[in-house]
Amino acid sequence: MTAKNFFLLLTVFLGFCDSIFAQEIKIILGPDKIALNQVFTITVEVENDRIKDIGNFPDIPGFDKVGQSTSSSTNIINGKYSTTQSIIQNYVPQKEGAFVIKPFSIQVNGKTINSSGKRVTVGPPVQQRRHDPFSYDPFEEFFGRRQPQEFIDVKEDAFLALTVDKDEVYVGEGFTTTLALYVAVTNRADMEWPSDISEQLAEIKKKITPSNCWEENFKITSLNPESVEINHKRYRQYKLYQAVFFPLNSESIHFPSVSFNMIKYKVAKNPTFFGRSRKAERKVFTTRAKTVKVKELPPHPLRDQVPVGRYFLSEEISDENLETGKSFTYMFSVQGEGNISAIDKPTIRETGVFDFYPPNIRQKINRSNNRVRGSKSFNYYAIPNEPGEYNLGDYISLVYFDPSKEKYDTLRSHFTVKVTGESKKNVAISSNDLGSFYDMIEFEKNNLENINRGDIVRLIANILIVVMLGLTIYLIFKK
Repeated sequence: MTAKNFFLLLTVFLGFCDSIFAQEIKIILGPDKIALNQVFTITVEVENDRIKDIGNFPDIPGFDKVGQSTSSSTNIINGKYSTTQSIIQNYVPQKEGAFVIKPFSIQVNGKTINSSGKRVTVGPPVQQRRHDPFSYDPFEEFFGRRQPQEFIDVKEDAFLALTVDKDEVYVGEGFTTTLALYVAVTNRADMEWPSDISEQLAEIKKKITPSNCWEENFKITSLNPESVEINHKRYRQYKLYQAVFFPLNSESIHFPSVSFNMIKYKVAKNPTFFGRSRKAERKVFTTRAKTVKVKELPPHPLRDQVPVGRYFLSEEISDENLETGKSFTYMFSVQGEGNISAIDKPTIRETGVFDFYPPNIRQKINRSNNRVRGSKSFNYYAIPNEPGEYNLGDYISLVYFDPSKEKYDTLRSHFTVKVTGESKKNVAISSNDLGSFYDMIEFEKNNLENINRGDIVRLIANILIVVMLGLTIYLIFKK
């Protein structure tokens, strides 16, 4: 190698190294004004490096997250080599108006990148022309029209599926329904989320939501991939919709086949420096229809009233040593997995030993890990009326059906209370106010009187009417 070639190679190498180590990370916000049917973007751009890890993009009030896309580019200018990699988060506006994006930060490659935010105005929808940004080659106008570019369709390794975690359930038993796009880790096809993803999912939801079910929606707001394995093959699962359905009757639940459109790119067979390298097309993914069979609950006197699920009891009491006539508080809390909203008040046995007043009710529902769990608490105010030792389980309980055991069970209180003092049953009866009618009995005469005075009243009324009519006629003729 000659000295001239050596120094030339060294210059190129140093220029390459200088460009590679001049790393820059920045956040780019979308335009100040967009239409209601357009997408706002937040882009994280890294120059001369790869995006190894990135934190969560911010939530913007008034906008819905609708998925992410990536892009990368390589440039060689004056012998200097540079690369750019970007991740774009898309946001769809919910309504027209002015919105403020507050200052935020994102962790990128272990560094905190800050953005000062901005103000975004969303206007009325505009007529959009469908346009492939890669379809125009400005150099064709300069150099003359060339032969049409040929594009190759790279087969995608992906599919859309609607899955349920149970093929058969009891009335009232929940089952999880998930609509997701699965993309193989080894997939080589270039695909992106469409801008009309919200509209597509709204239509799909209408088609797959059963009318005879109570729905607990997980309300997915971001399309973050989860790693799953199917038939010994790794996929990235993008959940588009997920909910737990609780059948209200024994009719079978049918989920029809639905379709979802993605943007897929064909790649140029013979790419040129100035020509477009890919061509956008719509790729339709379709699910298979699915049916879930619903069974009636086993015979039971309370079959149409009991909650269905896997529950346990948590309870609290203010004091286990009570005194007749003095109040105490008791909390009966049903916790577990199931349709928490459908749990009704526990049964109170009316014996006169205790007076239970209507409870205060508090409910918590947690939708996570493909399950609906929570609690429903009934806070009672009660008064004991009779002395003695009592097991509260004999007076307050809740019957439910456990689908995993396929049998009915009962939640009963485990508290035993000791009540001291005098009986308050008779005191409670005598303390009731019987009203002024009974108070005046002793002061009234004991003589029988005829109370049928209707004829006299009608006679007097008729006389008054005739007199008034006569006076009216007299005044008219006098005038």
